[in-house]
Amino acid sequence: MRLRKRPIKKGFRNAVNKARRIAAASGRPLRVMFADEARFGRMNRPRPCWAPPGVRPKVACQLIREFTYLYGAVSPKDGVCAFLMLPSSDTECFQIFLDTLAKKFSRSHILLVVDGAGNHKSGELVIPANITLEPLPAHSPELNPQENIWDEIREKIFKNYAAKSMDEVCDMLVEGSLYIESNPKLVKSITSFPYIARSL
Repeated sequence: MRLRKRPIKKGFRNAVNKARRIAAASGRPLRVMFADEARFGRMNRPRPCWAPPGVRPKVACQLIREFTYLYGAVSPKDGVCAFLMLPSSDTECFQIFLDTLAKKFSRSHILLVVDGAGNHKSGELVIPANITLEPLPAHSPELNPQENIWDEIREKIFKNYAAKSMDEVCDMLVEGSLYIESNPKLVKSITSFPYIARSL
């Protein structure tokens, strides 16, 4: 398993250069992606919204603990994304996501930047041949542009909405995923962090 521990602020460019050499040796172009998983469900919290002067807005709120997970990976350079809905955040589901990602981008070598979650560094993972994992520094979610994708989906699809069932949540996640995938310019604008742009 190729999992390095170099801090991304100091070593991201070196990680990209090393992955580029691995990609060249395998005859594939390099694709740099950032991955994460987010929990979506029927528990929501009210968020600010606009209303005419003198009108107090009414929004739905519920505390029902039913969830599913959306796994996602984004390529800030061209705005390409990949999503997969899975039931939990564990090693088995992350393995499924890795295998799906490797197959979808089979013509590329992927440098996949992930956080330090236990399922991202489990010894039980079998890393596909065309993927190299690179960890983010500990406690640094702000360095992962995939977090901005989750914010966009929550803001545009889930804001102040109370789903009546998990089937409805899943339908909304499909809608959100398609909305993101069909807007690469938007994706590039919210994920092209300076330290990424300087290194690609």
